[in-house]
Amino acid sequence: MRILISVVAAFLVGCAGPKPPEPEKPAAAPALKVEMADAGLNKIVPAGAVYEKLGGGFDFTEGPVWAKAGGYLLFSDIPRNTIYKWAPGAAATEFRKPSGYDGNDAPAGAFIGSNGLTFDKEGRLIICQHGNGRVVRVEADGKLTVLAEKFEGKRLNSPNDAVYKSDGSLYFTDPPYGFPKLDEDPKKELKFNGVYRLAGGKLTLLYKELLRPNGIAFSPDEKSIYIGNSDEKRKIWMKFDVTADGGIANGKIFHDATGDTCDGLPDGLKVDKEGNVYATGPGGIHVFNADGKLLGRLVFPETPANLHWGDADGKTLYVTARTGLYKTRLEIEGIRP
Repeated sequence: MRILISVVAAFLVGCAGPKPPEPEKPAAAPALKVEMADAGLNKIVPAGAVYEKLGGGFDFTEGPVWAKAGGYLLFSDIPRNTIYKWAPGAAATEFRKPSGYDGNDAPAGAFIGSNGLTFDKEGRLIICQHGNGRVVRVEADGKLTVLAEKFEGKRLNSPNDAVYKSDGSLYFTDPPYGFPKLDEDPKKELKFNGVYRLAGGKLTLLYKELLRPNGIAFSPDEKSIYIGNSDEKRKIWMKFDVTADGGIANGKIFHDATGDTCDGLPDGLKVDKEGNVYATGPGGIHVFNADGKLLGRLVFPETPANLHWGDADGKTLYVTARTGLYKTRLEIEGIRP
C-alpha cells in the first residue's frame, strides 16, 4: 500500500505541469565611478558604492532639498518653471508651477524658474526665483511672502542658491542667469552680481567681486562660508570667515579648477557634519576636506548641478544632474535644514 501511495504521489507531482518561471532578478545597481585623489575619501564613500537613477527627461534640474517632515525630495527644473516632488517608490510629480516666473514672455528654454530651495526653522519652503528676481517663502496656505526683491531700490538679478544660519539669517547668491542676455540684458538693474545676507528684514550686500556667485554653504561651526563661482574663466570656490556681526571677511580661494577641461562649472555645494565639502563642478562632485584638500571626485552619467542629503539618517546623497535625478549612499551624515 505504501508503495502504491508513493507511486501515485510521484505521478501527481509529475502531472503538475512545468514549474512556473522564476521572477527576474532586478538588475544590479550600477557602480558609482569614484576618482580617488586621497585615501581620506574611503571614510566617505563606502566600498562598492552604487548609484540609482530616480528620474529623467527633465530640462535642467537644480536646487534639491529634503523635506524631513514628509520624507520626500523637492527639486527645481529651471526652464520648465516647475518644482517637482519625488518620494520613495514613486515617480516625480509636479509640486508647484510656476515656480520662479509669473510672466509668459520668456524665450523658450530661458532659465526663469526656481533654482535653489531650502527650509526655514518653521519648515516653510524658501524659493530662489530666477525670473521674478526675488527670494520668497511659501506659507501654510500656499501663498507667497516676498523676503527679498530689491537692493537699494534696484531689482535683484536672479537669486540662485540660499542657506540659513542658525540665528535665522538667510544668505544667498545673485548671479544673472535669469536674464536671457545675462549681464547685458536691458532688464538687469544692478551692475554687479552679489552675495547677500537677509536678517531682521534688512538686506545687506556682503560681496560683489565674483562674476557668477552660485552655490553657498556654511561649515558645521558656522565660522566659515563657502561660495562657488560659475565663471568659465575663473572656476573657483571661495572660503570666507564669518564675522561676529554676520558679515564675511578674509576671502581666499578654497580650490581653483580653472584648468579642468571637463564639462561643468562650480555650481551647487553642500557640507557634511564632519566639515567635508561636496561641490558640483567640472566632471562631477568634487569632495574636499575642511582644509581644501581634494579627496576625489564622484562621477555620474550626467554632469551634476547640485546635491542634497536625504532619508531619515541624512546619509543618502541626492543629485540633480542636467536631465536626471540620482542618489547614492555615503558614510557621513550631511548638514541640512
